[in-house]
Amino acid sequence: MNRKHIVVVIVVLLAAGAGIVALIKSRGEASESGGDEATTTVVTVQTGALKLATLYRYVQGFGTIEPAPATAELPAAGAQLAAPSAGVVTKVNVIAGQQVAKGDVLVELDSGTATYALAEQELARQEKLFEQQNTSLKNLQAAEAQLALLRVAAPLSGTVARLNVKPGQAVDLSTVVAEVMDLNRLAVSAEIPAAEANGLKAGEEVQILSEPAVPTELLFVSPDVDKDNGTVMVRALLPADSGLRPGQFVPLRIVTAVHTNCLAAPVESVVTDENGKSVIALVKGDEAMRTPVQTGLRENGWVEIEASGLKAGDPVVTVGAYGLPEKTKISVQHSSGDEAASTNSADAK
Repeated sequence: MNRKHIVVVIVVLLAAGAGIVALIKSRGEASESGGDEATTTVVTVQTGALKLATLYRYVQGFGTIEPAPATAELPAAGAQLAAPSAGVVTKVNVIAGQQVAKGDVLVELDSGTATYALAEQELARQEKLFEQQNTSLKNLQAAEAQLALLRVAAPLSGTVARLNVKPGQAVDLSTVVAEVMDLNRLAVSAEIPAAEANGLKAGEEVQILSEPAVPTELLFVSPDVDKDNGTVMVRALLPADSGLRPGQFVPLRIVTAVHTNCLAAPVESVVTDENGKSVIALVKGDEAMRTPVQTGLRENGWVEIEASGLKAGDPVVTVGAYGLPEKTKISVQHSSGDEAASTNSADAK
């Protein structure tokens, strides 16, 4: 092989090597470019919007409707009436459900030593003699006491809720003859776990969750904890037209805090980051910006938040918010809460 042929072979080999190097380089650049594209992840999410709301904190429980207890101004609104002496029922003057006035005689008795009719006649005679100053006050009072032992009278105006006897029935001092209630004066009593009762005080709003709901306010919070079940007894008076009945078991809640016009976020949008802090993913264009927030009251799927720069109407990630990296590219699949941005929490309650 002459020198000319050797030069040609060398040139061909150098050209082939340069081509191979160029090919490898181009493939490396393409690979690097493809790797960049692979690291740009787009996450599909759902979003909602921040809004101004009025949020409440409650202590919840169950209560029993019962006659209102006695106060400084009024007697108890219910009374179980026992027989004043042993004897036999001779007459029942009322029926269950009947309205009675204070002092009305509900049941008449005969004892082994006296009858109601004779005791009534003796009292009338003593009253007439006393007016004529022909008998003593002691004799009059003895006749009144004798008649009182033979009758069961209503101690208050109200409704005969129960009647437990009938003519001819024998009774003694332990027999509950009847029960009278003033159904316009009812109360609800509830037992609240002691841990939740801390801070409860008279005057706080109470909502009886019946149909319809009945608003009232807390009247009494017991200073004692029931050692058997660890609860504190609370009581609230009901309005006269509550529509509730004695013995009824009702759910209730006591309003312990009210925050008006606070900034609220959908509860699913507030998540905890790796440091245990509450954050939201604020939507900026096609990115989700992680934003730390302070949280407050929670109610009806909304949570109170506080952070500088946030305002009502700001979009936030709801579904997909947990574990979302900072400045993540997002694709919004569905926006839930756009309409809610202008809706007050009180309307949703």
